[in-house]
Amino acid sequence: MRKRPLGKTTLQVSELALGTWGLSSDGYGPVSEVEVDRVIDRALAVGIDLFDTADVYGRGEMERRLGKRLKGAGPTFVVTKLGTDLEGPPTKRFDPAYLRTAFERSQERLARDVVDVVLLHNPTVAAMSSKEPLAFLKELKQAGKIRAFGVSAGSADVARSALRDEVDLIEIAYNVYLPGDLHEVAGDVSESGAGVLARSVLAHGLLAGQWSPDREFYADDHRANRWNRDEFRTRIRQLDALRPMVAGAVVSLRSLALRFVLANNLVSSAVLGPRSVSQLDQLIREAGMPPYLHETTLMELSGRLKAAGIEV
Repeated sequence: MRKRPLGKTTLQVSELALGTWGLSSDGYGPVSEVEVDRVIDRALAVGIDLFDTADVYGRGEMERRLGKRLKGAGPTFVVTKLGTDLEGPPTKRFDPAYLRTAFERSQERLARDVVDVVLLHNPTVAAMSSKEPLAFLKELKQAGKIRAFGVSAGSADVARSALRDEVDLIEIAYNVYLPGDLHEVAGDVSESGAGVLARSVLAHGLLAGQWSPDREFYADDHRANRWNRDEFRTRIRQLDALRPMVAGAVVSLRSLALRFVLANNLVSSAVLGPRSVSQLDQLIREAGMPPYLHETTLMELSGRLKAAGIEV
């Protein structure tokens, strides 16, 4: 497992990270506790040392499970996210008093004296206008309670605001279908030296290229409401523009999508979202090796995306 620097922090992390939202049963439907443990253990076995979670995944259960499974496993790094209050209807809260309580709960569940990375969990641009949340995280870092801090951003505007406030890293959606946000803030990332965690690298499974245009999702799967029928069919049709690029070492659309993310040198780690050991092994096999995609391939891919109506 190759490693990359986590931006301007002193941390060197695996370029593939294990995301745990899908394992929490919150986003895609139930996953057995046995399989959750198997996926975490398999990630450790293949050299993944970066684990991405949040205090609301499984209402804290994913933090608690990582605390147990990673104990004694050697050097590992955990990224957790704070800012969603589940007491009553889900509410975004980034006031320091709330964040302090949330952090202490996360620290206890993770069973770590020092939490490696804490991110604000999807704040709005308006929430970012207050300097207090990031000032609080900076205070935690100065107190030695966390190693790095930043923002999990839902847009380029939020990411840019965070980078201007000198965060250590950002987390942002980045994939073949959604390259624009990271590309838009690339200059800010380079100038700041911040690390980048790329999430949604397979666009919630869409880029694996295994669905028919009539695919249906269960009610407890967030994808049932993510695209309307016309949008979904358009996305499936756009995959046809990418299929000719599956050749040689690029053995699948899934491989193309993951290699696209890893080929970007701004990316510190690609956050994977497998829900089974077999899915994790498949992703690791197909990630490939540097340079992942050659410059000519990236140029061809960009042209194909534009021709298919995807903004790059």
